[in-house]
Amino acid sequence: MSIIKGAQVAEAVSAETKKRAEKLKAEGTEPCLAIIRVGEDGSEIAYERGAMKRMDKCGIKCMSIVLDENIGQTEFEKKFSEVNDDKNVHGILLLQPLPKQLDIEPIKELINPIKDVDALSAVNLYKVFVGDKTGYAPCTAEAVMETLDYMGTDYTGKKCVVIGRSLVVGKPLGMLLLGRNATVTYCHSRTKQLAEEAKQADILVAAVGVPKMVKADFVKEGITVIDVGINVDENGNMCGDVDFENVEPIVENITPVPGGVGAVTTSVLAKHVVMAAEMLK
Repeated sequence: MSIIKGAQVAEAVSAETKKRAEKLKAEGTEPCLAIIRVGEDGSEIAYERGAMKRMDKCGIKCMSIVLDENIGQTEFEKKFSEVNDDKNVHGILLLQPLPKQLDIEPIKELINPIKDVDALSAVNLYKVFVGDKTGYAPCTAEAVMETLDYMGTDYTGKKCVVIGRSLVVGKPLGMLLLGRNATVTYCHSRTKQLAEEAKQADILVAAVGVPKMVKADFVKEGITVIDVGINVDENGNMCGDVDFENVEPIVENITPVPGGVGAVTTSVLAKHVVMAAEMLK
């Protein structure tokens, strides 16, 4: 049995990204990420700090643009457009959720799809669904694939069950798995006989947002379990969608929460910024 730590995966992804960033810099292009944050939300600031640290580790320049939490829609779109049009910026990360007065939909239309490194734009989701390698998958969905790749997973013919159907993880992840010749079943909170469906999996991905929903009766021996959930349990501790304590002794491989897939997402973000810089140079 193996517990797959995200930090190991993140370092492997970052090492390759740094090489590509250094090559770009030698050719006269410095990869640059602009992080746009509205207001002073603590969790957003923490994510921004982590992202900036990862960019620095990968040799990527990082700018932070902080807007007033009371900014109006027109001014917000104007400020966003300025960043979007800046030729020295290759990737844009807009931290969410936005304050209630702001509508994100116009931004999805506005953003240059090449700079859209966290897949806000429908253009990038479309590219993921048709298998176009120039598109970006949402960072968390791709972080799952990076984790499985790090483990040396052979996807061909494997039965993959994805519990979750969001556009951020579940749906694009299923497409990425299909692209590797896996057989994919989508499940969700309203799936009948969910435990029986999950138990058929060779690879089980939990991304439904319900604390410890995946119990021991959801899994069989020898499978790989990837936990994407980030929740808080009844004692105020961070936990995943998987009941780790009871599932871990049964399965072959499992990711913990915290310290699993979440640790890989900023490395994927850095990889996307370098991809964008390569396309825009």
